[in-house]
Amino acid sequence: MNNPAPGFKKYPKHSVTTEPAKEHVRVLFKGEVIADSKDAVALHESMSSDHVVGPVVYYVPRKDVKMDRLVRSSHKTHCPFKGDASYFSIGDEKDAVWSYEQPYDELMPIRELLAFYPDKFSIEAR
Repeated sequence: MNNPAPGFKKYPKHSVTTEPAKEHVRVLFKGEVIADSKDAVALHESMSSDHVVGPVVYYVPRKDVKMDRLVRSSHKTHCPFKGDASYFSIGDEKDAVWSYEQPYDELMPIRELLAFYPDKFSIEAR
């Protein structure tokens, strides 16, 4: 590996896994469909086998997102397991969408895909 995630060495019980989502994922913003994908990636994160960090996060390919509705922001964050995240805003919701454009090696399946904050969007997975 050329760019391994430092978080896994420091926190060996932490787990971040990805798999192709079995669901058809739709993301709506104020009733408007922003993303519609059958090619999403489901990300699961846990601190141990019995402590899940949060619900599944769906990462959607840009080809399935109305990119013209998103505006790149200057906001950035860092995750020791995934890497550096870039953000996008939509309407009056700042930094509502994130993407790992150059994730650590272990998380390459989410590279350049987009994830949406569930408190700002309606996310349907069926």
